[in-house]
Amino acid sequence: MNRFSLAAVFAGCLWGTTGLFSRYMDPLGFSPLDMLIVRCGIAALLFGLLILLKDVRLFRIRWKDLWLFLAVGLTGQLMFSYCYYTAIDMMSISTACVLLYTSPAMVMLLARLVFRERIGLRGGLALLLCVSGSALVSGLGGSATPAGVLYGLGAGLCFALINITTRALIQRGYDSLTISFYLCLLAAGTAVLFFGAETPVHVMTAGGTGLVLCLASGIGNGFLPYLLFTYSLSGCESGKASILASTEPVVATLTGVLLFQEKLGLAGAAGVLLVLGSIVLMNTGRGVKAQAT
Repeated sequence: MNRFSLAAVFAGCLWGTTGLFSRYMDPLGFSPLDMLIVRCGIAALLFGLLILLKDVRLFRIRWKDLWLFLAVGLTGQLMFSYCYYTAIDMMSISTACVLLYTSPAMVMLLARLVFRERIGLRGGLALLLCVSGSALVSGLGGSATPAGVLYGLGAGLCFALINITTRALIQRGYDSLTISFYLCLLAAGTAVLFFGAETPVHVMTAGGTGLVLCLASGIGNGFLPYLLFTYSLSGCESGKASILASTEPVVATLTGVLLFQEKLGLAGAAGVLLVLGSIVLMNTGRGVKAQAT
């Protein structure tokens, strides 16, 4: 497994801690939107500091590419969070998660149309293992409503758009730091401007524990996974990176089992093995050639 593949795997693992932070921050009065603002806001600040240390010219973007940055920051990250949390409110978490993890299939189809990436037998089988494993890990449970299904599929589509637009920006010569900075800045800034005026108040009144959780969420659930996943797309095809990052539901499930005594069950254990199998399959044989940026 090369460094680009490892970056995608570790990004998925870190994103899998979202439920962990949510479980501890919710009792302190943080809404899902508050968590998004905190996570992306801190991540944007850290990416900005890295750019200042590395090369301030990385802040520059071309006007003709502004629509792609808006797509990855607003349509992608902001709308993804809105659709996903709305789906969770309308039906069970497991059902919403199953719908979310249709995203690898959407990424592969979009990548085929936009970048002419081949799916092939290996990719198709890995995709089948990934989606099936994610469904088993998530439990296949809960009652679904038509509106909930639409929001769940919308979350999967938005997550796929993050992948595709990020890849397009990399191909246009942008550094991964530039992309990650504007992705997080646009998502957090827009959310604060239109929906999150009370978030700073919640942060200031959360006490020492709340501030520590905010910082840990921003670094471990925002800054590091975005940095790793964007970097992975500089050397991995979009479909492959999306499958490799499907370690997220596995880590989320294991976190629930180990820390919160949630039951895994035979189906969940089989799902974990299927997802891991899809990752092994994508990294055996001839694999995908890294692309220089």
